[in-house]
Formats: sequence, C-alpha cells, structure tokens
Amino acid sequence: MTATIEVRRYVADDGVALTADVGGDPSAPSVILSHGGGQTRHSWGTAMARLLADGYQVINVDARGHGESDWSPISDYRIERLAADLQTIVRTLPSPPALVGASMGGAASLIAAAELGAASALVLVDVVPRLNPEGAERIIAFMRARPDGFATLEEVADAVAAYYPQRRRPRDPSGLMKNLRKRADGRLHWHWDPAFVANAQVVSEPPRFTERLYEAAARVRVPTLLVRGMESDIVSEDSIAEFRIHLPALEVCDVAAAGHMVAGDRNDAFNDGVSGFLRRHLPSPQPR
Repeated sequence: MTATIEVRRYVADDGVALTADVGGDPSAPSVILSHGGGQTRHSWGTAMARLLADGYQVINVDARGHGESDWSPISDYRIERLAADLQTIVRTLPSPPALVGASMGGAASLIAAAELGAASALVLVDVVPRLNPEGAERIIAFMRARPDGFATLEEVADAVAAYYPQRRRPRDPSGLMKNLRKRADGRLHWHWDPAFVANAQVVSEPPRFTERLYEAAARVRVPTLLVRGMESDIVSEDSIAEFRIHLPALEVCDVAAAGHMVAGDRNDAFNDGVSGFLRRHLPSPQPR
C-alpha cells in the first residue's frame, strides 16, 4: 500500500517556516532527511519511498532558503542555524529520530546530533569535516554561475550536464522545474535564496568549517554512517582517516560509480546501505 504523504510547515524560533513532506506511522521511529546546498527535498524521492516501505515515519524537509521553505529575512544560513532548524522538527517527535543529511544537510545533522541531542542515529552523505577544497570550490562556482537565470529548460539541462557529466542528461528536462522558480521576467532561477549563495563559503570553507565539525564529531554518541560516492571530489581517503580520529566508531559505506550526488547517482545501492544501517541501529516495526 502506498503511504500517504502530507505537506507540513514547521516554524523555527526565528519565525522562518520550513516546508516538509511527511509520511508514515507517527508512532514508528522517525527519519529526517536533509538535502544538500542548492538542492530541495525532491532530491530524496526514492530514498523517502524506501524508508516508508521499511516502516519508518519520514520527514523530508526543504532547508531554509531552499525550495518551498521561507528565506531568512536576515540571510541567516549559518550551519548552526540549520542545525537549530532540525531541532525545531525533532521537538515535535516522541523520541529522537535518525538524521540523514547530504553535504550541507549532513553537516547540520552532525551538529544537531552532537550538540543538541537531536538524534538516535546519524547518516552523513558525502560530507566530512575536511572537504576537498577543489571540489567545494567547484560546487560554489556552479551555484554562483548564473545569477541572471536561464531562458529555457534546455539551458538549465546544459548547465547541469556540464557541471555533472557523470549523470546522463535527461531526454525530458521538465523534471528540473522542481529545482527552479520562474520570476516575473519569465526567466528561470534556481530554487534558493541568492543570499545563501553569496554566503556559501561561510559554511564550506576551511578552517572554520573543519574545526567546527571536528568539535562536534568528538561529541557524537550515536551510531554514525558515512556514505561516500567513490567518484566524489569532496571526500577522500585521507579526510575519512582524519575524521575517524575524532569519531572512531564511524562506519563507512562506499558506493561505486557514484559522485557527490550519491543518492541520485546510485539509488538502489545508496538505499540499501542506509536501510541496512538503520535496521541495525533503529529498527522499525514490520515493514509494509
């Protein structure tokens, strides 16, 4: 039976409203999905379906400044603020959830799990405290590249294909509209607050980002899984080894033929890795 999914709004303590897709039994263990910078909750489509089928309640949220969530009126997109937004959602639940976060969402989830006591398990998707600076710069450059937007969906598809050639260019680019807004001038713009892009280096640039996350990692007391795309230009063997110094119990799931966008590159392998980890550490009732 297909789970019913409702759109829900959560209001953070600074008044910013967060939009989320919520499905599953409210009495079941919960999983909160947090996407990466520049993405929306739609990037978790197949992962959410798998977790619902596994018997979890799933909350799939647009980060502030992204998708259908509010933009911060003071452009507050600090990683600590994103972690506090997760805590806003956690407070509505009867018990701590598993936090699953990709890239930016993973960094926020790490802080929420370590410093806010907001998790019973933690999954980090292709993010570690010490990012490969070349990979991080490539992401920021892509996000800043078209402040004037695009005239057509074909232009958008061309830009994505040039940035991420590992992924097959879609024959029908209409699905990209989930990540776009059409402004009054008719041009298409990415579905995020331009102020977030202006401040992107604040949350991704060493050394502040690195030391901040290592401090958090040393305080993590819940089972933690790192899912790495083996073709990622963000996470390296050395960065994982360094991460383990601060978090010795870290588990790693390597996904072959996947880059930084692991869940989208290899849906089945990603979902199997996350599902297996959660079954061991946060078992759900009988799956559907």
